[in-house]
Amino acid sequence: MRTRARTQVRLARTAIEAGKPDLAATSVMEAIQQLDRAADAGVIHRKNAARRKSRLMKRLASVQQDRG
Repeated sequence: MRTRARTQVRLARTAIEAGKPDLAATSVMEAIQQLDRAADAGVIHRKNAARRKSRLMKRLASVQQDRG
């Protein structure tokens, strides 16, 4: 579970850095789902998951803002 979450976060960051807002948005949502699952299972701490989700959303917002 931890590996899936880390992989999804990495894919989301890659999409964000590539400047593809549509792909980045879907990747971030998938990463958030995996982080929530990992937190629910106790694999990572819930506040760790919240922090990672917050940072991803912040990066996504900056990409979407640059676009529009």
